[in-house]
Amino acid sequence: MAAARTPAAGGELPGQGDPALADFPAEAPGTRRWCFADQLGPHFLDAPDQPVLLVESRAVFRRRRFHRQKAHLLLSALRHRAVELGDQARFLQTGTYAEALDQVGEPLSVCAPTTWPARDFVLRRAGVTVLEARGFVTRQADFRRWAAGRSRQRLLMDDFYRVARRVHDVLMDGAEPVGGTWNLDSDNREPPPADGRVDAPAPWWPVEDEIDEEVRADLDRWAADGDVSFVGDDGPRLFPVTAAETEERLADFLTHRLRAFGPHEDAMLTADPWLAHSMLSAALNLGLVDPADVVHRADAAYRESVRRGDPLPLNSVEGFVRQVMGWRDWSWHLYWQLGRDYRHGNALAASAEVPDWFADLDADAVDANCLSHVLADVRERGWVHHIPRLMVLGNYGLQRGIRPLALTDWFHRVFVDGYDWVMVANVVGMSQHGDGGVLATKPYAAGGAYIDRMSDYCSGCRYDPRKRLGEDACPFTAGYWAFLDRNRERLAGNRRMRQPLAGLGRLADVAAVVEQEALRGTGAP
Repeated sequence: MAAARTPAAGGELPGQGDPALADFPAEAPGTRRWCFADQLGPHFLDAPDQPVLLVESRAVFRRRRFHRQKAHLLLSALRHRAVELGDQARFLQTGTYAEALDQVGEPLSVCAPTTWPARDFVLRRAGVTVLEARGFVTRQADFRRWAAGRSRQRLLMDDFYRVARRVHDVLMDGAEPVGGTWNLDSDNREPPPADGRVDAPAPWWPVEDEIDEEVRADLDRWAADGDVSFVGDDGPRLFPVTAAETEERLADFLTHRLRAFGPHEDAMLTADPWLAHSMLSAALNLGLVDPADVVHRADAAYRESVRRGDPLPLNSVEGFVRQVMGWRDWSWHLYWQLGRDYRHGNALAASAEVPDWFADLDADAVDANCLSHVLADVRERGWVHHIPRLMVLGNYGLQRGIRPLALTDWFHRVFVDGYDWVMVANVVGMSQHGDGGVLATKPYAAGGAYIDRMSDYCSGCRYDPRKRLGEDACPFTAGYWAFLDRNRERLAGNRRMRQPLAGLGRLADVAAVVEQEALRGTGAP
């Protein structure tokens, strides 16, 4: 049985409110387990027949303007779980979590939630025993032990990932990594294939059912009543909402798509948004599958392929494992390790708001092919893979000086796999350099040349990625130099920025470029 503890005075626990540190009292046998909507897999229960509480809170959707498909996915997953559990679950549909708990009238246990506000709520709620967090490969207490004595700048993903591989025995050959190399990312940066297609079949797709229809009707009614508002297009549902559907997608990926995953995982293609990505992020973040099982399944698939004499490419397998037990776990742990104030980081003093056309996913207002296409993909599906997020959407926000916290909230709302813990580290830190270099040693700013090399977006675009000045100047190329000029003093001490800043100093037309981009601002390019 998982350990638990009750809150200290004021609702805080040692280690910035982390209920995963040591002295957890035992949970009473048979206690009903409250499972949040991102804790829907069987690994969040201690016994197959444990009584469960599920709560559907309307207030979640009133507070923020979510993507329509994200709202549908969350509610569909929650209601599917309620049906699966039958009489084992008490399913309450209320305005708020507090209203639901007032109706329960019995002791509850809950696995520590994934956000600061939710943890604060459960820690201060009488009659709720908070258990150690689940849904990640590495426990929080173990991460804290690893992080002890390290400065913020030394909480390096690659160091953490190596330890996790050893501890959990994933892709290991004794004490050494399989193949002799820990990280094969350098093999996974190839541009898109010349024919515009990655050699992988389309992902397995779920089939909607009557629960999906019921959710869609409720969302229609709530929107018509003015109770909630959404952004983005409606269905069909593209992501799993049950453990069984997640197994279908995982098995399909391991069998048919993992082989092609690695080399082109950073590519961007107009006609192929999926490439060979696993499409498992939403299911993982709903808690439908244990990520430890996912990485061990990938390890087993690799070893079986070697035994058959037809080995899966190690760079594909390692790259996928690194995404799940490396980057995903690391982002989660940093959310807690770096504390509540990390989300407010704004080292580059960005002050612009998210423009309306961006917030509304108005791809039709944008002439720049890359940005228009990516916004259209988000509008249509609530999902794009990590490179369009970082190097198109995030790059735009970074260059235009959009406030990191505002952009974080936007990513949280419009992506089906977006949660606060996901986006704070990835947007404030990785994408917007708001932490001044804790997650990334230099800003992820790039001109149009990068997008041209890694995609087919620039073909036929009205802008020329080689030009920084004039009517056909690429907004990313010109924006890159304007970004450097605006931040030259802030970045002067960064050794990885010496060469770009030296290049800026050699530009004879930098003043004209800066003036041009100031006029462009955050208007739709």
